[in-house]
Order: sequence, then C-alpha cells, then structure tokens
Amino acid sequence: MLNSKFHIMTNYNIDNKEKDKDEFYREEAYIRAQKKVKKIIGFYWHLASYVIVNLFLIFFVGTHSGNFWSFGTFSTAIFWGIGLFFHFFSVFGPDFMFGKNWEQRKIKEFMDKDKKNWKK
Repeated sequence: MLNSKFHIMTNYNIDNKEKDKDEFYREEAYIRAQKKVKKIIGFYWHLASYVIVNLFLIFFVGTHSGNFWSFGTFSTAIFWGIGLFFHFFSVFGPDFMFGKNWEQRKIKEFMDKDKKNWKK
C-alpha cells in the first residue's frame, strides 16, 4: 500500500523533465474521473439511506400516531428529499436533464420546423 502511494507521488516529481504532456493529461483525466465516480457513489449511498430510513420512519410514525396522513408522518421525507435533490444536482448537474448541447439542438429543431413551414 505504501509503495503504491510512493510510486504515484514519484510521478509528480518536479525534476522529472522527460514526462510528456500526454501522460500528464491522462493522469489529470484519471484523477477527475475518479473524483466524479466517488461523488456518484456518495450520492447513491445517500439515496439508499434516504429510502431505508424514511420507509422505517413512515411505517413507525404512521402506525403509532393517530393519523397516518398527517404532515408529521412525511415531514422528514419531504425535507430530506429536498436536500437529496440538491445533492443530485451537485453530482449530476443540469446536464443530466438537458444534456450537453441541448440549447443548440433545440435551436436547430425550431429552425427546421420553421423551414418546413416556409416551404409549404
């Protein structure tokens, strides 16, 4: 374990002038990808704990209170769900819903529709 960490650290030695740019960019891309994967795993753990805990709370509070459909039964799930939504957006970002180049695709789609209408 220590040897692998030491090996990685020697790759970043300032005196190592033979290191080409491609290798540097590959390492940077790998580190960015690794961080992204860790964020995604963290989100899925958050989602799993949200589902498990809230199912238990809704069942427990719902069966032991007089009114199952009260706000108190679902309040933890609602407020935690808001936090989970923001965690989702911090991990996946707006590109998840719209995707990359969404704006350009929509502009092209509307221009193509207009082009068809003008040809008639």
